[in-house]
Amino acid sequence: MFKATVGLCLLGTLSVSASSDLKINNTRLIVKLKNENASLVSDSIRAVMPLFSGYQVIYSDNIEKLKAELESNNLVESVNFDYFAGRSKLEVPEFVEKLTPSFEKATNGFNDPGISRLWAFKSADRAGMNVSDAYEAMGSQTGEEVVVAVVDTGVDYNHEDLKEVMWVNAGEIPGNGIDDDENGYIDDVHGINTLVRDADGNATADIMDKHSHGTHVSGTIAAKQNNGLGIAGVAANARIMGIRTVPNSGDETDVDVAESFLYAAKNGAKIINCSFGKSHNEGGMLVKETIDYIGREYGVLVVAAAGNESSNIDRYKTWPASYESENLLVVASTTKYGSMSGFSNYGVTNVDVAAPGSSIYSTTPGNRYGNMSGTSMATPNTVGVAAQILSLNPGMSPYELKARIMENSTTVSKYSNKVGSSGLVNLLDSMR
Repeated sequence: MFKATVGLCLLGTLSVSASSDLKINNTRLIVKLKNENASLVSDSIRAVMPLFSGYQVIYSDNIEKLKAELESNNLVESVNFDYFAGRSKLEVPEFVEKLTPSFEKATNGFNDPGISRLWAFKSADRAGMNVSDAYEAMGSQTGEEVVVAVVDTGVDYNHEDLKEVMWVNAGEIPGNGIDDDENGYIDDVHGINTLVRDADGNATADIMDKHSHGTHVSGTIAAKQNNGLGIAGVAANARIMGIRTVPNSGDETDVDVAESFLYAAKNGAKIINCSFGKSHNEGGMLVKETIDYIGREYGVLVVAAAGNESSNIDRYKTWPASYESENLLVVASTTKYGSMSGFSNYGVTNVDVAAPGSSIYSTTPGNRYGNMSGTSMATPNTVGVAAQILSLNPGMSPYELKARIMENSTTVSKYSNKVGSSGLVNLLDSMR
């Protein structure tokens, strides 16, 4: 993957005087070339990771010197630092518990013991997404498998309710230390970890969730239905590709996000869940252009959380939610009482739909379950709906899928000045 002759250390950071919250990865720059076939030559360049359409990640022992050098190079269109914020902002469980397995026959379509806690499954007139009604209407109809990438803190792939729905890279032999499928990653059986890199700077394969956020998100999307354990995911045929890109503290860098998106798209994911975001965009348009690229070239829908600052993001931007990409669907959060969650960001231009996000019950590491609240939870509810629709309509483009969800959302008058569709995501109506 890298053009390099020496090992890389990717853990260092630099402070940024312009903002006490922002730091810089002190080993790499985001560079866009005017001609994607051009090559840069400099004694300060240690390694190069090509991305797409002229974008490169360039590694150096002195990025400030190299940045100044490249800014005067006629081959270079733009050069930016790779920023991140050094603070924790992830939702954590309100509580966790184990559930006793159920051996009862399915009632209302599900025999999972935690099903009664999934208020998002309720009918639209009870503030839900019509999930139970949708499965009743489906009857014996089945769809195709859909790979969903969860770009987050990782996934507990051994969880009792997730291990059967994990994406498996059929071209990779687990644990042999070889890149069997020659996709640039070693032993990427269930996904990749961009936070921990090998001596050559390549992302590694340990996606185990050491937080809980990514596991909770994954369960909402695709926890195994009707196995008598835990809960049921919204989507019956989704397979979770785990990508560990969001650190337990601080936030994700643009380079890691872009690499994660590209990995997901190139390895078959059709929907990407982004339950993360940041209020700064000093790193340029790499992430936005990556979203556009994977929509155009690979048919991928990216679903992003609107954020939890109670702000109008049409005015006070947050990223990636405020990017205006045709294959980007942005989600606000609602409560079981039908109101917008008090913490939820909104914006009729940048936020597309609303979905249940307060007190969402789902999987947590170690075969446990618990509640979390946030637009991070509304996003996987929406992704589950998107995955189920795509499962039944496998030829649908990401643009058609986004339109289907928005146009068939349940109109709620009090959302009319909050989200572009004025609506709450509705699986039953979106299937029709």
